[in-house]
Amino acid sequence: MYNVAILAYNNIAIFELSCAIEIFALPRPEYTDWYQTEVISFDSQPIKATGGVSLYAKCTDDLQQYDMLIIPSWDINNNHVRLDMAEKISHFAESGKRIISFCSGSFLLAQLGLLQNKRATTHWRYAEIFKLRFPKVEFVDDVLYTQDSNISCSAGSAAGLDLGIEIVRQDFGHKIANQVARRLVISPHRSGGQSQYIETPLVKQNGAFSETLDWAIENINKPLTVDTLASQANMSRRSFDRHFKKALGISPKAWLNQQRVNLAKQLLETENLTVEQLAQKIGYDNGITFRFNFNKYVGVAPSRYQAQFSINK
Repeated sequence: MYNVAILAYNNIAIFELSCAIEIFALPRPEYTDWYQTEVISFDSQPIKATGGVSLYAKCTDDLQQYDMLIIPSWDINNNHVRLDMAEKISHFAESGKRIISFCSGSFLLAQLGLLQNKRATTHWRYAEIFKLRFPKVEFVDDVLYTQDSNISCSAGSAAGLDLGIEIVRQDFGHKIANQVARRLVISPHRSGGQSQYIETPLVKQNGAFSETLDWAIENINKPLTVDTLASQANMSRRSFDRHFKKALGISPKAWLNQQRVNLAKQLLETENLTVEQLAQKIGYDNGITFRFNFNKYVGVAPSRYQAQFSINK
């Protein structure tokens, strides 16, 4: 069980706050263990949020009772951080506990020096301002979220939901993360490296293209290639590559690998297979290629992932 604090302060963006509450504070009695979450403040007075809404949060001066701190947003024009808040958040980070920022929340972490030499991101609208103000941060452009050591940052508001689902997946496994995503009516998995801004995220103009993606997911256990997908969509390879990149923001090859890795996660959580058996089940020629791609997209070896998330432990 994880004790979670969601930080609230004057002029907080209410949508980002609501996203954090929806994922981490909504009661979920169907699960034996779940996050125990409180919205907290360093001020005993009511908090004003966007739209003139007033909120009451639990006033506390002790962050160490929590395991994870969520910063839903921050005023990018606010260069002043009250001393008690700065000290307590810094101490929280230095103790190795997890901190998650949504959207502009990374500005607060950067102001406190907690992102120095770390990978971080924010909404694309604030990217240039962020890079100018915090040159010692390893800023990552045009991604949904970053995770570096104990600190994670998401881009825009909706990307906060993607990061939240990823945190749920890391804490409770693929199955529960999918259930939470389904309840939110959002995609169960958008990888952190996916583009923030895509001009045509849903391709409705070309039914064959959309149907090809569905067909690929259904047949992801077969040794599919990008040429196979292009042929299925009745397109030339060049046209398919261009259309795919414009629609989804990533290359067809990267997308195929992501789908295979997603399936591998499910199998690692539910079945006891050798690496070679697993590779064959998800459409790879051999275990070496599978290991390489799993490490690339998940950040850990398949064996380590299984040790952490398998329901057969």
